[in-house]
Amino acid sequence: MESEFIALYKAGEEVEWLWNFLEDIPYWPKPVAPVCIHCDSQVAIGRAGSMMYNGKSRHIRQRHNTVREFLSRGIITIDYVKSKDNVLDLLTNGLSREGVERTSKGMSLRPRTSQHGGNSI
Repeated sequence: MESEFIALYKAGEEVEWLWNFLEDIPYWPKPVAPVCIHCDSQVAIGRAGSMMYNGKSRHIRQRHNTVREFLSRGIITIDYVKSKDNVLDLLTNGLSREGVERTSKGMSLRPRTSQHGGNSI
């Protein structure tokens, strides 16, 4: 749960920077819509929405407060995505061939073709 929460925090920081950048552009439509972050950890999502953090680690408590602030200010929203539907698993987990093909299609990647006309992966 801690690693998922740190990932939410880091993604939220990047979204906040982008959100502030778009707010400063005079002709950009206001208000800037919140960015939806997909997360496959229901525990991390539940913790993000909780008003209290009862953990013992100070570094997680600070990140929890920041993520909660991003949510309350409308900078981010967090949606649950099932692990089997998470296209980023290709980048972080060892997957079967079928898993690699499924997540590659989910990212709109096509198989590379060799010079001889055959498909290679």
